[in-house]
Amino acid sequence: MTEQQIVRLSIGGMSCAGCVASVEKALQAAPGVSEATVSFAEHTAQVRGSADVASLIKAVVDAGYEAAELRSLDEEQAERDVREQAQYRLLLKRSAVAGAVGAPLMVGDMSGWLPALAEGQLVWLLIGLITLAAMVYSGRHFFVGAWKQFRHHNANMDTLIAIGTGSAWVYSMAITLFPHIVPSLAQHAYFEAAAIIICLINFGSALELRARGKTSEAIRRLVGLQPRTARVVRDGQELDIPILEVGLDETLRVRPGERIAVDGVIIDGSSWVDESMISGEPLPVRKAPGDEVIGGTINTQGSFLFQAKRIGKDTVLAQIIEMVRSAQASKPAIGRLVDKVSGVFVPTVLIVAVLTALAWLNFGPSPQLSHAMVATMTVLIIACPCALGLATPISIMVGVGKAAEYGVLIRNGEALQQAGKLQTVVLDKTGTVTEGKPRLTDIVPFAGANTDHLLAIAATVEAASEHPLAAAIVAAADEQGIARLELADFEAVSGHGVRASMNQQTVLIGSRKWMKDNGVFLGHLEQAGERLAAEGKTPVYMGMNESGAAVFAVADPIKQDSAEAIARLHAQGITVVMLTGDHRATAEAVARQVGIDAVIAEVLPEDKDQHIARLQQQGQIVAMVGDGINDAPALARANVGFAIGGGTDVAIESADITLMRGSLHGVADAIAVSRATVRNIKQNLFGAFIYNTLGIPVAAGVLYPLMGILLNPMIAGAAMAASSLTVVTNANRLRLFRAPRAKRGGEA
Repeated sequence: MTEQQIVRLSIGGMSCAGCVASVEKALQAAPGVSEATVSFAEHTAQVRGSADVASLIKAVVDAGYEAAELRSLDEEQAERDVREQAQYRLLLKRSAVAGAVGAPLMVGDMSGWLPALAEGQLVWLLIGLITLAAMVYSGRHFFVGAWKQFRHHNANMDTLIAIGTGSAWVYSMAITLFPHIVPSLAQHAYFEAAAIIICLINFGSALELRARGKTSEAIRRLVGLQPRTARVVRDGQELDIPILEVGLDETLRVRPGERIAVDGVIIDGSSWVDESMISGEPLPVRKAPGDEVIGGTINTQGSFLFQAKRIGKDTVLAQIIEMVRSAQASKPAIGRLVDKVSGVFVPTVLIVAVLTALAWLNFGPSPQLSHAMVATMTVLIIACPCALGLATPISIMVGVGKAAEYGVLIRNGEALQQAGKLQTVVLDKTGTVTEGKPRLTDIVPFAGANTDHLLAIAATVEAASEHPLAAAIVAAADEQGIARLELADFEAVSGHGVRASMNQQTVLIGSRKWMKDNGVFLGHLEQAGERLAAEGKTPVYMGMNESGAAVFAVADPIKQDSAEAIARLHAQGITVVMLTGDHRATAEAVARQVGIDAVIAEVLPEDKDQHIARLQQQGQIVAMVGDGINDAPALARANVGFAIGGGTDVAIESADITLMRGSLHGVADAIAVSRATVRNIKQNLFGAFIYNTLGIPVAAGVLYPLMGILLNPMIAGAAMAASSLTVVTNANRLRLFRAPRAKRGGEA
């Protein structure tokens, strides 16, 4: 904030006018605040001064209330876009001004329209001053950047550009003022070269900025998911207000077909919400009072009221956007290596430039000074490591954006690079390979009894139980619309089963031991139960009046695409391991069905990270895929941690990579995008190094003794800009990348 800026905050937890005074006092006491006004009606605060937003929120929280900045994602992205557009236009303007000076000079020099230096000294002096004005306007940032680097004993591309163009102008102005200090053959000014070089470099920077803007499409699409307005309920009236005016604990109405404005909890009504933007799952999710809803998701049916719990930058959508942004701006190890190379490269080029000048002055043909000037300036210009500096970040930006299109949110460039090197992927079972919700999968009746009737009896009895397996049976009956029957009495025996009376019949439901203990004859149901157990399912037996009635199989179903995704990992040369706390028989049954290579079962959550460390000690580069909560230590220990299926705050915070679609295909997609991105970076680096390796000797004049070729500085400037454009173009090829999928059902 500056003195002229105003910050608007939403205040939560205020219940009376006294609260207003407390919040105002807390805000006014914050350093840098000149004025603070709190509205109880709107539960907002308006603060003027120089304090930053974080310190203002802390002051409110310390006073015992809640606070969040009232700022929409649209507004923030719009500001970024405006800044980028302004910078793009400025670079084009700088390029145009330098080009408007340099191009006529170049044409005039080549056509012979301009007078000789000795004859038209005043004309050339005027040209020099005009060129200086163009250089100050169009190239000032290069000289300022070079000076800052010099003060810190560093050198970068600004150093090369400033020395090259600056020395060209100084040399040209010197021989304009004192033409007779050099032989007549050396009396040539290079004002046009200085101007054209600055023109080309600015134009190249503008193209780079435009390319970076295109890589932010993924962010713009995410921002577009948040609605611009919301319907709030205030004083019994429903009002449509801008999204940035929605406050904490505000009650909002959502109608069918509308996007949910912010994160919150339903307080009245129910509906089905399309959460595909978070989970990737196409089927809407049932929502009822007490359930959480996420901003940006779509209400498909019904109308409900919910209370805002997270707004602005605190919403899940905002955190996802911020994670994509930070990943695009981060540097992996290969990028840091480039920085180190550039740090050595620029001083080396300066030394080469000095040696070039000395070589031409001592061994070059007449006019030596003119040749030395041209060769030295050309070396400095052609060596500018623009392409080298662009090679990594432009590919990272495109790669992270491409991953986001697949629902893969990458926290940083390091994770993007590491994902491509993975050798072993360790999977948690529940909620990762499987759906994480026990369901009734099979009903085996005794002597051909009606399965619907058996399910009605079982659901009626199990509705009184709190066991997770009982909940699966009840849920199955509810899904099929099977009505409950009348229950006379109910008894639960912990660890064994339940006993109930219905229609003067005794009903027993539970384990095989429970049946045996109560003298229930199971017959072929016993063999059916053993078969189901071998398939990784849990058999639940039901007996009526000492006779077996049915065996129900409850299991955590394997996700439909788990086997296909694991096949993709195998095709990528990855070993897949399952790490779970489940019984070995159940885990191995699941592993067989999906093609997992090895199983580590009956592991406590706190011991999972030790197994990851053991694999790493064997020389493996290991990824851990889990839910981001129970598996947090293992996720942190792994070389790359994948949080799958949640899209929750905890999952986003605990992993290097978050898979929003809840599918293991996201792991294969992340690895494929990583490998394509790293391959693209290497192509860019190879091109940039080859360009500099071949370009510098040619610029220094090694071809002159053999072929009489001496490179023009303007051509060097154009070549440098072209190399940057080549890197940008190659990086943008990643936008066309498509992760290979396994064939399924006739689909490629």
